[in-house]
Formats: sequence, C-alpha cells, structure tokens
Amino acid sequence: MVKPRLLILSDLFGGKDPEWVKIYTDLLKSKFEIQYYDVLELANIDSDNFIESKIHNQFLNGGIDKAVQNLLQLETEKVIILGFSIGGTIAWNASLKGLNVAHLFAVSSTRLRYETEIPNSIIKLYFGAKDPNKPNPKWSLDLNIDNEILEANSHQLYLIENNIPLICNDILKSLQ
Repeated sequence: MVKPRLLILSDLFGGKDPEWVKIYTDLLKSKFEIQYYDVLELANIDSDNFIESKIHNQFLNGGIDKAVQNLLQLETEKVIILGFSIGGTIAWNASLKGLNVAHLFAVSSTRLRYETEIPNSIIKLYFGAKDPNKPNPKWSLDLNIDNEILEANSHQLYLIENNIPLICNDILKSLQ
C-alpha cells in the first residue's frame, strides 16, 4: 500500500534537520511518506546573521510568495501538510494557489489572522492561549475553521513535548 505524502514545513528558524521535527517524523513515519521543507530554503531567505526580525521581514517582503511558488513547483500530487508558524501560512497560501492539499494542519500560524479566503481542504489549526498574535475567535467563526486553543501555551507550543502527540494523533486520525 502506498503511504500518503505528508509535507512538514518548518517554522521561521528552519534548519536542515531540527531535533524537534524528528519527534514528529518519528511518530508519523510509519503511516506517511514524509517530506520536510526548511522554509528558509523554500523562500531563498538569507539567514546568515539569524536575526529574527530580519528573517521575518524577508518573509513578509516577498519570501512567502517565493516559498509558495517553489512549493507549487516541487509538489504536484495530493498531500497532507503540517506547517509550523510561517510554514503553515506558506501551506495555506500554496493551497489557495492550487496545491492539492487534502488536510492542512497549521500550528501557531498566527499570520493566518489576515486571511479572508480559505483553502479547499480540511483544516485544523492550533494556537497557544498565551500567543498574543493568534487570530481572534470571530475570525475562526467567520471562516468556519476548526481551531484548538492550547491553554498555558505560547507561540512555540509545537516545541513542547506534551503537545506533539496531541497534534500527531489528529494527523493520524485524518487517515480514517
């Protein structure tokens, strides 16, 4: 049996093979063919000095669009996506531009609060209750999006070991 393809899109900090991403892949690799994307590479972001605000500005000034274009060229089949922070925003926008996404799981993708159009896929979003940039409840209701707010968590909730099985279990349920 062919495993469904799962794309994992990194957060703003990217990296070749971050340790925290390995925890997700270890939990999911038995059921999925996994492709990890460092969004810094997808967007051709210069991260030499690794100043968060400079990296963030590069994403906002054409980097997100560049990453979307590159992802559309790299992926032509139906996929499931797990995107973290800016990775979820890139996945959302790629889906709107024609990427065939069956399920989109986005964790701490706070820039989605500016979106007014939803992709044609099953969407599950996760935000930390203490993340000041999470979308307001009205946004989720207006777009009819399934949101999970994790209490006592901030933006990088995806790095906390107790949250990883919760997110991975939801992804595994998408196969049923």
